[in-house]
Amino acid sequence: MVRWHCQEATPWPLLLTTPFLMLRFIFSASLALGALAPVAAEATSSCGYASYYGPGFHGRTTANGERFNSWAMTAAHKSLPFGTKLRVTNQSNSKSIIIRVNDDGPHIPGRIIDLSKGAFSMIANTSTGVVPVCYQIIG
Repeated sequence: MVRWHCQEATPWPLLLTTPFLMLRFIFSASLALGALAPVAAEATSSCGYASYYGPGFHGRTTANGERFNSWAMTAAHKSLPFGTKLRVTNQSNSKSIIIRVNDDGPHIPGRIIDLSKGAFSMIANTSTGVVPVCYQIIG
């Protein structure tokens, strides 16, 4: 009869009765299962207030390194990755646009997104300054 070096006379289920080995088994199993579970980093939609930033920032470098164009369909968001595409809908008039996140912000409490002036003007009159919006991640 061949005995492997790692084999013991005690079957493996009995080895689990040792507290250390039980904890090691549970930890290993939780890591394996956790690797298969989906990670929810951020909600796919959110509602709040949007503002715009424009003339004073036009041509300056954004947080992702590109030049800010106040007429492009872009926006600043605090936590979404650069390049994320969003559908932003004005809750007052149901107008919506698709924008790309290319900057970090807004830096004013109570606002969830800063749109470029061009994007803001597609869903609201710029004289309003701040509008209630909802956004959905689309890509």
